[in-house]
Amino acid sequence: MAKIKKKNFQYPVIFEPAIEGGYNVSFPQFPGCVTFGRTFEEAKIKAREVLELWLEELACQGKKIPAFFARPVIDEEKFN
Repeated sequence: MAKIKKKNFQYPVIFEPAIEGGYNVSFPQFPGCVTFGRTFEEAKIKAREVLELWLEELACQGKKIPAFFARPVIDEEKFN
């Protein structure tokens, strides 16, 4: 398995409360890179694990690991 060069990677991650409880986790910059945790703390641990595996797989395939450029802007709109 290809190893990723030691760098500081930082990417936005979304923790969305799940209807059945716990948190669904996704990375906007990596569609399909998802996981789940029963608690927020577990979701954070699983997020790190799945992202590390995702980046390792990209490296194994010889694909470029995208750089992080900007945080997404998240806002709410209220409709009456």
